[in-house]
Amino acid sequence: MSITPERKQELISEYATNSGDTGSPEIQVAILTERIVNLTEHFKTHKKDNHSRRGLLKMVNQRRRLLDYVKAVNNERYTTLIQSLGLRK
Repeated sequence: MSITPERKQELISEYATNSGDTGSPEIQVAILTERIVNLTEHFKTHKKDNHSRRGLLKMVNQRRRLLDYVKAVNNERYTTLIQSLGLRK
């Protein structure tokens, strides 16, 4: 259900804007997306897990706020990020 440290390092290296970058909005959105996907799979078998569903909603809202920030700062970074993560059609 949680993200493995190896997968987290892969996401950091893939979405880092420069060397040593671990907290840019792109990385945070990528990690949140991975966690959201994992929780969505969890809910396919555990439909009544409402405590985790609340956490999922918090993560989705946090990702939405980060995406809004990236869009406000640089629209080009926003479009490349959502295309690489496959968030919009």
